Amino acid sequence: MQQIADSLSCSVNKVKYWMVKYGIKRRSIGEAIYIINNPNGDPFNFRLPKTFKEANLFGLGLGLYWGEGTKANPHAIRLGNTDPKLLKKFIEFLITFFRISKDDLSFGLQLFTDINVEKAKRFWMHEVGIKPSQFYKPTITISGSIGTYRKKSEYGVLTVIYHNRKLRDLLISLLPV
Repeated sequence: MQQIADSLSCSVNKVKYWMVKYGIKRRSIGEAIYIINNPNGDPFNFRLPKTFKEANLFGLGLGLYWGEGTKANPHAIRLGNTDPKLLKKFIEFLITFFRISKDDLSFGLQLFTDINVEKAKRFWMHEVGIKPSQFYKPTITISGSIGTYRKKSEYGVLTVIYHNRKLRDLLISLLPV
């Protein structure tokens, strides 16, 4: 509303008056910021599967997010796991059906204190095909007793992160109720 008022050389109250008079809905500040930061529209473009193979990938991606994803975070899509094949399928799902760029993904790495950080990063970069610049600072957890989980997570837990509230809300809406 401030931008409209500035361009028309009038007060914000006058803009509010005319919007109310003509039933023009106001955006939230979050929506306005999203539009300013994405002038060409949403940075993703959702499409449904076109083939049986795509339908399998779509179902797998939704199932992975439903079962393993962090749905409590309202601002981002997050899915963490120790299996690089599983994470690659989820990334393929995001790229195929939401047309996001792999370069726009970020990655969190959770490690035990007895895991070499650089070795773990090299492993994930090689296995998933990501760049060093896509990693957040690793989270280090103090190693406890020797157990089966530590053997399974020799390279830690990698979390795929895509910051986009609209895409997160769309994914949530696609999940079974």
